[in-house]
Amino acid sequence: MSLWVLAFIATTANAQSPRVVLGEVERGPLIEEIALNGTVAAQRNVEISVSIAGLVRERVVDIGTQVSRGDLLLRLDDELPRLEHERSKAEVREAEKRLTEAQRLLEQARSVSGGRVIPATEQARRSSEVGIAEAALGRTRAAERLQAARLRRHALHAPFDAIVSARAADVGQWLEPGDSVFTLVDTADLLLNFQVPQQAFRLLGPNAVLSVDLPGTGKRPAAISTWLPVTDVQARTFLLRARPPADSKLVPGMAVSATLQLVLSEEALSVARDAINRYPDGRVTVWVAEPAGDKGLHRVREQLVRVGGSAGGMVFITEGLTGRESVVTRGNEALRDGLEVNTAGG
Repeated sequence: MSLWVLAFIATTANAQSPRVVLGEVERGPLIEEIALNGTVAAQRNVEISVSIAGLVRERVVDIGTQVSRGDLLLRLDDELPRLEHERSKAEVREAEKRLTEAQRLLEQARSVSGGRVIPATEQARRSSEVGIAEAALGRTRAAERLQAARLRRHALHAPFDAIVSARAADVGQWLEPGDSVFTLVDTADLLLNFQVPQQAFRLLGPNAVLSVDLPGTGKRPAAISTWLPVTDVQARTFLLRARPPADSKLVPGMAVSATLQLVLSEEALSVARDAINRYPDGRVTVWVAEPAGDKGLHRVREQLVRVGGSAGGMVFITEGLTGRESVVTRGNEALRDGLEVNTAGG
């Protein structure tokens, strides 16, 4: 038989063989994926209250106002405490002058000249007067600081950058110490709270990976902040907290979904999800491709496998493969045992 006839036969055989795409069996850690639903929460959600009684004279902010640390929120009527503070400052000035005069008289007694003699008892009395004046000055300065502190408490300032989410006071209202005035929510320092099944607790560690599904940007990694070893008795879950990805447009109260990947074993076999064939009777198989002679073809056989889970686009195989096989990932819809196929790398 001539060479061109053999070539024609080989070409015809290749043309009649179905074309498939092969993929390798991969080795790596066995990963379990858990779908989670959670909530965006602010680390600081605080009810701000006044620490001194007074009548509201001015309300500067309202619901929805964005405030920075130190911004004025509300001012109480401070006419009377301001007058008290002025009186205290005057008393301080008076005490300073009394001390200055007492010190002058004592110095005069200690440095007399011209033959004058100041009795020791007089010097002691003047020294005592200096001590009394110093004590009086200290007392009036403390009273002045006390009045200044009371005066400052008539103005309520934001303790951190936040947004005002609620208010409970207005101009003309009398407030007592501890009365809630505003609720401030820190929208910049957020956490993602997830309830995780309790069986995952022992698997959490440095290899755990959390991916958050963000609207418009898809899945992005989120850093796990902490997990609380306290189980919800009813739901059999525990709380996992994570920091949202940078520049994520989230606000407190939003629902968020995520995928938690946990390492079950450091060594496992996996194949592409498209290589898996599932049957109604529960069987799971893959098509293994082996070289078939010199014609550039592969012969396929169906191999029963046991699945140990999946993550992303990979399915983990616990039984049925050795790790050295090539499997069909595309074109496996109409194969049969012993069929020769044309292959292309996956």
